[in-house]
Amino acid sequence: MSILHYTAPPIVGGVENVIAHHARLLLDAGYPVTVLTGRGGQAQALQGAEVVVIPELDSEHPGNLIAQALEQSVVPSEFKSFQARLEAAISAACSSSDRLIVHNALNFHLNLPLVAALHRLLDRGQVRGVIAWCHDISRYVNPQSGVPLRYGFPWDLLRTYRPEVTYVAVSHHRQRLLAQSLGCPPARIQVVPNGVDPQEIFGLSSLGQHLVEEFDLTSADLVLLMPVRITNAKNIEFALEVIAALKAAGLGSRLLITGPPDPHSNASRLYLDELLARRRALDLEEEVIFLCQGTQRFPYPFALETSTIGELYRICDIVLMPSHREGFGLPILEGALAGKPVFSTEVPALEEIGGEWVHRIEAGESASHVAERICTWATSDLAYRTRRKVRQRFTWSALFASAIEPLIQAPDRP
Repeated sequence: MSILHYTAPPIVGGVENVIAHHARLLLDAGYPVTVLTGRGGQAQALQGAEVVVIPELDSEHPGNLIAQALEQSVVPSEFKSFQARLEAAISAACSSSDRLIVHNALNFHLNLPLVAALHRLLDRGQVRGVIAWCHDISRYVNPQSGVPLRYGFPWDLLRTYRPEVTYVAVSHHRQRLLAQSLGCPPARIQVVPNGVDPQEIFGLSSLGQHLVEEFDLTSADLVLLMPVRITNAKNIEFALEVIAALKAAGLGSRLLITGPPDPHSNASRLYLDELLARRRALDLEEEVIFLCQGTQRFPYPFALETSTIGELYRICDIVLMPSHREGFGLPILEGALAGKPVFSTEVPALEEIGGEWVHRIEAGESASHVAERICTWATSDLAYRTRRKVRQRFTWSALFASAIEPLIQAPDRP
């Protein structure tokens, strides 16, 4: 598996960032990866990949000064020799690769000898399984760019459709433009959007990321957080009934209960046993997570640092506080600071800060009715609905499973 671009991380750029994520996903899935680049390649994200630096790939290579002459519709004599050097280097680097992902270079004008070299290698069958990953389209062949279009060699190569190449665009808008410039049906171009990395965006530690992966939080419809110790006062059995009602309504949820039982109270430990039995009876062993029980990597007893609980506030959708009683109710303030909606019974914190923004759980209100109100909030809150869509469909891990790996494993085009 080879990935080709003008530059690679640590060079900073949008395409370079995508290459870093693609390489990491492929390496983690067990694929051997070779990165062909004109500059860069020493980034931590590429650790484990073979990096082949071919200086002529770089769009800023001195040899690319020939592109200045091309702007005057003159092909200088140096073009062919520069192209030949690229052909030889790429052919040698890709000799054992069954896939070559070319980011932008087949559809952009920053290194026209490279475009010509890739077409010649395709003609000769010296590169296989080529995927042209289109982030941008050269303004000189894009009919909607508003600048004068250029024709003839090598510009026409930028608008040449190759049936043996798999074309990928990063958006439906790019798909339409690319199809127009190549003169092919849009259906011949697959759309694979760029993704996001929750660990980066949320600033997760390795432990926080482990919890996300262990309990598959990104695929959940709703993530609820109870940052509490396990005591009868917290009314956790009510929370279990809420989750059961959400599940019956078709909303796949995760409830994270962060704290352990009170180490000084045997009643608290017995309460946990009751909750675990109730969780089994309600068939909620996937949905309700007592973090004190640990994970595959961190066995029981497992305790979270305050910083990790802070990460869970960033990850969650709702803070749930159905307590019978609280001395203050600090999660109300923490949820407010994290910008998360709070569903809570009457606690002293509400008197201190004013709780008009809190979804109050009234005395005697049923768990099913609270679940119904949560469903109503989930249906109407645009920020939540967008966040849910992004984490379920547009994280790198989700995109790799749904689009990138199937693309890699698809048979070559004839």
